[in-house]
Amino acid sequence: MAKYTGADCRICRREGTKLFLKGERCTSKKCAIERRPNKGPGFHGTSRKKPSEHNIQLREKQKTKRIYGLLEKQFHSYYVEAQRQKGITGENMLMLLEKRLDNVVFRMGIGSSRGMSRQIVNHGHICVNGRVVNIPSYQVKRGDVISVKESKKENEMFKELKGAKIVMPKWVEFDTESFLGKIIENPTREDIDLKINEQLIVELYSK
Repeated sequence: MAKYTGADCRICRREGTKLFLKGERCTSKKCAIERRPNKGPGFHGTSRKKPSEHNIQLREKQKTKRIYGLLEKQFHSYYVEAQRQKGITGENMLMLLEKRLDNVVFRMGIGSSRGMSRQIVNHGHICVNGRVVNIPSYQVKRGDVISVKESKKENEMFKELKGAKIVMPKWVEFDTESFLGKIIENPTREDIDLKINEQLIVELYSK
């Protein structure tokens, strides 16, 4: 599968907002948005002309897609699946994105960014209900038990995590002493702390 290999900070500057793609760096003074506010990527930056309705919708879609680290085909598939479900399409789509295993690993604080969390899952460090799952897009369910694989707990990365206090959304829990977590309930729109206008994405795709 193809993937973006450029600088993550360039993506944030293109969208004009923090996408929190580089973990702790995004909350420090090294953040590109902090150092160059209101300046797009490139030597001269990008022009800030008044955007069209289509452009506003497109940028919202691109921003959301990049937050979750997905390419177009995979991102669109979540929209199609959300349409099939009962309820509000935009909210359904965000719930599907939130329940990806890589995002859950990030929400539990196991990985400092979604990119790192995806790598942790890819490398077989995470178990769901006692079985290793190395598919980042795996959809978790309420009641699922998430844990770090027993043989990986002595990995330096997880040693640093031991005993740490982590702020996480109410729909998940994770114990940094036992490296055990659980999906308490399905996420709701109120649980997502990202500045996303999902209706703009629905409007773009429904044209």
